[in-house]
Amino acid sequence: MAGSYGGKQAGPLPPGVADFYSDTKSLPSREMRQAALDAPLGDEQKGEDPTTTEFLTRVAALLGKEDALFMPSATMANEIAVAVHCRPGDEMICERSSHIVNFEGGGPGYLAGVQTHVLDGVNGMLSPDQVAAALRPKGNLYIPETSLVAVEQTANMGGGAVWPLEALRGVAGVAAAAEVSTHMDGARLMNAVVKTGTAAATYAEGYDSVTLCFTKGLGCPFGAVLAGSAEFIQRVWRLRQLIGGGLRQSGFMAALCLYALDHNVERLADDHRHAAQIAAALEDLELVAAVLPTETNIVIFDISSDGPAAAELVAELLERGFLVGAFGERRIRIVTHLGVDQDDTDRLCDVLATLLTPR
Repeated sequence: MAGSYGGKQAGPLPPGVADFYSDTKSLPSREMRQAALDAPLGDEQKGEDPTTTEFLTRVAALLGKEDALFMPSATMANEIAVAVHCRPGDEMICERSSHIVNFEGGGPGYLAGVQTHVLDGVNGMLSPDQVAAALRPKGNLYIPETSLVAVEQTANMGGGAVWPLEALRGVAGVAAAAEVSTHMDGARLMNAVVKTGTAAATYAEGYDSVTLCFTKGLGCPFGAVLAGSAEFIQRVWRLRQLIGGGLRQSGFMAALCLYALDHNVERLADDHRHAAQIAAALEDLELVAAVLPTETNIVIFDISSDGPAAAELVAELLERGFLVGAFGERRIRIVTHLGVDQDDTDRLCDVLATLLTPR
């Protein structure tokens, strides 16, 4: 599941490269940066930072939760949620391709002593029946206890798939009936909101905790929020402090996220449109074996056995001024965001047509 490169990249990309590798590559606009300069500040750990307080109050209401806490990253938010909901030796249920399983460094096991029970869903999504069948019976001394069910909205490696509301509520209902906690990794939740018109709080209903990330399609350089009940967030505070995530004048960073809420949510529709254009172009190419359904800003496709390997295509595209990710021997991921525009999208479609058509 790993991408084509990680933290050991030798240096910046060549000038002029259109970066479709991930929406985490989006850069803050000058206007967003300006919003931070005059933000009122104070000590967040003492509850004295007015900008952070305003931001968290707004996000808690957006997600329909009692309280929320600012985090450096969505990964930290997810991992703290796991540690609060579970005890060492417990088990959590999640889909095999989920971010928590594949892209958080084995955090549940290392940080919380929790093992993952992975299920094979469809495009990153599970059915209530699957979850019900995976729940462990309580009271058995020899098996781990299921303490958490985690879902990802949208499903990253499912091609940015949007969980239907009925499926989300079905999974949450199965967990609640078994007295098992639920967590939503809503890193790209606002993509689902913009795509469907369903409110974030409606999607989050029935989930004990929710992560919302601001460094992807919302375009911030920093920040995520973990939301839940007031009692849950009190426990989150302690764990964030324990692992060194305590913040001081965080209003400087919260101001960036407030700007994103005001200016970068509705424009996610542009990213969805660009991704749909790329997916449609790929569908017609002879050397493309399959394209996952593209609902939001992520395009995932498989190259046929007659075409180049994924790593070869990545290298060819980089030579032509485009960065995408290889996520398997023949699988490619392309992600649209505010850092790539209509012209970049048009040019990428043209180059893909050249490289994935037999010569």
